[in-house]
Amino acid sequence: MTHPPLPDLILEPLIRAALMEDLGTYGDITTRTVIPAGTTYAACLRAREAGVVSGLQIAAIAFRLVDPALTVTAHAADGDRIEPGVTLMEITGSAASILSAERVALNFAGRLSGIATLTAAFVAETKGTDTRITCTRKTTPGLRLVEKQAVLHGGGFNHRSSLSDAILIKDNHIAAAGGIRPVLRAVKAQASHMIRTEIEVDRIDQLEEVLEEGGADVVLLDNMDTPTLREAVALTNGRLILEASGNMTLERIAEVSATGVDYISSGALTHSARTLDLGLDF
Repeated sequence: MTHPPLPDLILEPLIRAALMEDLGTYGDITTRTVIPAGTTYAACLRAREAGVVSGLQIAAIAFRLVDPALTVTAHAADGDRIEPGVTLMEITGSAASILSAERVALNFAGRLSGIATLTAAFVAETKGTDTRITCTRKTTPGLRLVEKQAVLHGGGFNHRSSLSDAILIKDNHIAAAGGIRPVLRAVKAQASHMIRTEIEVDRIDQLEEVLEEGGADVVLLDNMDTPTLREAVALTNGRLILEASGNMTLERIAEVSATGVDYISSGALTHSARTLDLGLDF
């Protein structure tokens, strides 16, 4: 599935903040010292290992924010599968400008490509089923928007992006409110008809209580073993959307998706992805 790029206007403040952090108080003093004024060059952003690329749009914005006169030519698109040695982008113009933007561009592209690549690996394990892979809110503070976009580039789906997107009743909400029935009755009494409700359970008897009470659209099956997940799918019989979560490692995805759950959510997609090795060559 191809996902349209986010508007540059939304991304620019995030990238600008990263550039300001990297350039510090006085800018790139190394480049100013050793690169003769007026030096121009061509640089290529290349893959050094295979994966799924994400963050190319952000890298291009980083170069242009440092120097609008730079020419940035894309040779790949976010969401593409890439092989080692492939040129992803070419940047021509002021050598000083290219060097000053290099680290921020690579930090974003490498980090986000790592997330997209790990997501793609999770998605591959669901082959032959209808189960979708989704991320969580376990993202790097300040980077949630782009990390969730990287999950989309890897073929996954997004869970809620903020606390205001949907009602998600976790175990602590249930404990504080006095039980499953009280929280679901509160939802039925107060929530807008435009908002979906998900509730977390970790035992079959809790799922039975949710099915009896009503008021939920989605049930999060937390830290259940595979036989219990199968039992939950059979018990629900399509009446609610089921999401399996908790200890969803890459090694478990195939067997969990085979149970028939609708979604598998994993925080590892964003908090444990390894940076993909990309490099900028002059």
